[in-house]
Formats: sequence, C-alpha cells, structure tokens
Amino acid sequence: METIIKSPITREIIDQAMSYDQFNLLTQSLFEEGRTTNDDNSQSMLDYTKLNLSRTHRIDKRGLISEDTAEVIQDIEHPQTWFVITEGWCGDSAQLLPYIHKMAGLNDKVDLKIILRDEYPEVMDAFLTNGVSRSIPKMVVLDQELTPIGEWGPRPAEVQNQFLADKNDPEIGMDQAKRNLHTFYAKDKGAQIQEEFRTLFRRLK
Repeated sequence: METIIKSPITREIIDQAMSYDQFNLLTQSLFEEGRTTNDDNSQSMLDYTKLNLSRTHRIDKRGLISEDTAEVIQDIEHPQTWFVITEGWCGDSAQLLPYIHKMAGLNDKVDLKIILRDEYPEVMDAFLTNGVSRSIPKMVVLDQELTPIGEWGPRPAEVQNQFLADKNDPEIGMDQAKRNLHTFYAKDKGAQIQEEFRTLFRRLK
C-alpha cells in the first residue's frame, strides 16, 4: 500500500490518544464544569456541546451498521489504527463518530484512537481538507508501522458538496445550511458514511 502523506503521528501520540468512551466521558465531564474540549467556553459552544452529547447518545443507542458494511469491515485482515481528529463541540463529529465507533467494533484488528484537534495542531495541519481547512472529524487509517494508508473526512462527499453549495448560496446562507446539514444526517442514518467506508476499505484490502 502506498503512503499518502508523511505523518507526524508517532507512537507517543497514539499512546496519548483516547478511546471512544474516554472521549465521550471527557466531553461530558468538561461540559458539566461549563467547559468545552478547547479554550472557547462561550455559551454558544457549550450549547453545541450539549446538543452533540444528545446526538451521540441517540446514535449510540439506535444507529445500525448494514450487513454489507459489516462484511467489508470484518474482512480487514491486518491490524490497523483508525486515528480520528475531532472536538466535542463539533456537530459533524457527533453525527459521524458514533458510526465510526460501531464499525471499528466489528473487527478486533481495528483500534480506534481519538485526539483533540486543538491540542495537536501539527497533526491536524498534516491532514487538512483540500490543503487549507482544519475541518473535522478527520480519520487517518494507519498500518502497524503507523504509516497512513487511507484518509476520510470531514463529511461524506455528497453531504460536503451540498453543504458548501448551500453555504455559498445567498438565498440560503450559513445558518440554514447547517440546519439542512443536520436534517440530512437525521434522514440518512449513517448510510453515506458507511458507503464511503465500504469503498475505502475495499480499496485498501
């Protein structure tokens, strides 16, 4: 498999990274203290965090992984790390990370690790979207030598394209674009991210 990018992700960073449960516990405990996962503890960011905790909890309980997706993930033969860069206040992450966690749990060769974007800017800057944006969540697939062999994020392509189109449409604007985005997620129920993961991991096989 071909290296995608020279990676700053070291074994030390992997060891410092969180599990899914640790990430959710940190987000919850900080919220209860009136804080977020970065230094912006404004009311709007706290409101986002509260809503995201609710979204995550709902998908944890009700989100389903399709049989086709499960088959592809269970077919992964070699140990790998799914390394996710995110933050607790990120609405896209709340909609997508629970599905990543569910997929990772289908194969004991997959180790899901999570870091906070703003604590590791050097890592984030190595995996910018379109070379410019620190958009999250961003997932990097690492082999046993911590070589990046795949990358995904921050959103399924169809969702990303529609969001950018809505945001740049003066008749829609950012606020409505965000509402449209989360309406899509609610209706999609993880189908788009699963489709893209099937494509990604078939290619990496």
